[in-house]
Amino acid sequence: MSDSADFTLPTAFTKLTGVRHPIVQTGMGWVAGPRLVSAAANAGALGVLASATMTVDQLRSAVREVKSRTDQPFGVNLRADAGDARERVKIIVAEGVKVASFALAPSKELIAELKDAGVVVIPSIGARRHAEKVAAWGADAVIVQGGEGGGHTGEVATSVLLPQVVDAVDIPVVGAGGFRDGRGLVAALAYGAAGVAMGTRFLLTSDSTVPDAVKAKYLAASVKDVTVTTAVDGLPHRMLRTEMVDALEGAGRTRALLQAVRRASGFKKLSGLSWPQMVRDGLAMKHGKDLSWSQVLLAANTPMLLKASMVEGRTDLGVMASGQVAGLIEDLPSCAELVDRVMAEARHVLDTLPTPG
Repeated sequence: MSDSADFTLPTAFTKLTGVRHPIVQTGMGWVAGPRLVSAAANAGALGVLASATMTVDQLRSAVREVKSRTDQPFGVNLRADAGDARERVKIIVAEGVKVASFALAPSKELIAELKDAGVVVIPSIGARRHAEKVAAWGADAVIVQGGEGGGHTGEVATSVLLPQVVDAVDIPVVGAGGFRDGRGLVAALAYGAAGVAMGTRFLLTSDSTVPDAVKAKYLAASVKDVTVTTAVDGLPHRMLRTEMVDALEGAGRTRALLQAVRRASGFKKLSGLSWPQMVRDGLAMKHGKDLSWSQVLLAANTPMLLKASMVEGRTDLGVMASGQVAGLIEDLPSCAELVDRVMAEARHVLDTLPTPG
């Protein structure tokens, strides 16, 4: 094979998006801002801007800042259920953003609207049936997150879910959940994927704006320090185990409600929301789940819980969403160093695989 510096692995995903390498930096709220996204894009990966934690005006400014920092393709992650989703789509189209990704499945109409404007549509899904649905609606590719992934997650491991989805749809599939290096990239390609998406690994780079104290918590974590809990907002949520998580899990309903009210009152000041607005937001996030009142309050404040750690550096108050791979990560390379390393490792793995005799 060619020298590592020139080594590429062209796939259906790189052809679709125009990126050099089959690697995605995921759109993590409060983390995936212009600096990280542009650094990932300049490194040859698909950087994805997280818009759910931005106002419409902030999104427009962030997109323009990314464009000022890189001439490479990048994407924007959207919430399909946001009341202003179409306004955000207009910004993406007007600014010439290459890719729109979604944490929740967008409607058939929204997919068509984006595709008609030349935007590549890539929803993130956690089950085969969801992949089949968005593929039938015209999605260009899907990101498939297995249970190892950080944040809200499912129960099926990536090694089981990924090949299941690859067999079910005829569009490029990108694997997410548990990826951090070149070995993982080669494994995903062997399963039939067209690339990998990494969140925690890009969070733990020198280009990430996450406070040093929070990065130190991630680097110090073992695999067993990454847990899945429903205590925060009633949905399975993979994050670092902290005193706050332990307190929520160990509290009865009355005590949990008191803790939630105390924390929510603090985040009420940060968010500017009234108590009725917070309750309405929390109820809207139930999605048919049987949530306690403490979980309703915390569901409304989940974005602020993330902000407390990822922006404010409050490891005592905030939620630190994390993939299981945090327990295996020990350094903070730049995005360029990380992507170069992943591709060099992939090249080495391919060179050392047994050949048919």
